[in-house]
Amino acid sequence: MPLIRIPIVGLVAGQLASMSAPGFLSSVTALEHDPLIPAQAQIIDQRSFNVLHDVPPASEANGFTPFIPPGTTLESLLAQPFHIYDEQFLEIIGPNPTLTLLNHTDSDPIFHEAPVWYPAKDEMFFAQNAGAPAAGTGLAKSAVIHKISLGDITPEMSSKSNATGSVKVVEVNEMPDVVNPNGGTNYKGQLLFLGEGKGENIASAMYLVSPEPPYNTTVILDNFFGRQFNSLNDVSINPRSGEIYFTDPTYGYNQDFRPAPGLPKQVWRFDPDTGAVRVAADGFNMPNGICFSPDGGHVYVTDTGAAQAFFGSNFTFPSTVYRYTVDPQTGILHDRTTFAYISPGIPDGIHVDTRGNVYLGCGDGVHVYNPAGKLLGKIYVGGTSANFQFAGRGRMVILAETRVYFATLEAEGAFPGVLYE
Repeated sequence: MPLIRIPIVGLVAGQLASMSAPGFLSSVTALEHDPLIPAQAQIIDQRSFNVLHDVPPASEANGFTPFIPPGTTLESLLAQPFHIYDEQFLEIIGPNPTLTLLNHTDSDPIFHEAPVWYPAKDEMFFAQNAGAPAAGTGLAKSAVIHKISLGDITPEMSSKSNATGSVKVVEVNEMPDVVNPNGGTNYKGQLLFLGEGKGENIASAMYLVSPEPPYNTTVILDNFFGRQFNSLNDVSINPRSGEIYFTDPTYGYNQDFRPAPGLPKQVWRFDPDTGAVRVAADGFNMPNGICFSPDGGHVYVTDTGAAQAFFGSNFTFPSTVYRYTVDPQTGILHDRTTFAYISPGIPDGIHVDTRGNVYLGCGDGVHVYNPAGKLLGKIYVGGTSANFQFAGRGRMVILAETRVYFATLEAEGAFPGVLYE
């Protein structure tokens, strides 16, 4: 997924300005003055901006324009980054959520995509942005995979808003390379990564990578009946069958490091036991993130067509999450429904917690929805978070291009360390 240039604002100390309207729930008066609202959280009252009177035109405010609710500032939004849109969010974040900046770069977006937690060593792997001019990746050289050790994060560090440089970022150097990695997950005790490919002769492929040095790599899929995929993007495992579902948009071509596409932009389904590869769903502009619900009954797919990379933006194209029902016997996807439309930014990475709540990497941080598609809250970082990942219960790593954050909260990620034996 390309880098979407929504400004990232550094963590700045500040106080929350008073809201310009009463709260958003029937019990809002009690909630607004509830002393149990966490110190790092604040209420965002959607009624305060239902009517703005002076609403700018699309030439001034578009899908990538940060939105500052009335009565707030960028500083106040960042100072208390857990934004409560619905009281259910309190159950997700718990009594004392924290958000800590762990590390950053000046311009190289090494904290971009494919976060995979390896429970055995409590490490989080992730990929650099492929095709980003600031990284020089794509056609000239492949993006690389890095990791951090979550065991290095102490309670003292996680209590700070800024602990920059406290955690070492290590280059993985897998052998052979995953070429321009973008998506990843756990699979049978190993790490499964999707590589977008490079040029005409290095095909987009699916790789199994050992999580232990020397990080041996095996390609397990690189074609559909002799035809190259476009640029494989994201992946999720059906928890009922163990089959691999993955998305294939054309971002490699749109970022000028892959040839003109030769297949439709689709969701695919791969059965490693039989070798069968088949289409799971089509009708997308840019199929991107994908994730199963905890029980495997549904799958969520994000369409990020509004972001066309080097071809610019088209805000009449989707910035949308779709939900499908998964047939329990056949794994076939049906009954597509629109789950959510996202602003600002696009819904890129997608994950779920054990209660079925849906988390999305968007233009200002991580957005959280309940299974009915209701926005519950945000973990606000003030700029694009293409992806993020739970590390079991109560911990999350948030990738924000040139920054990496560590969040503590109450929720537990679904499929923590699932191996699919």
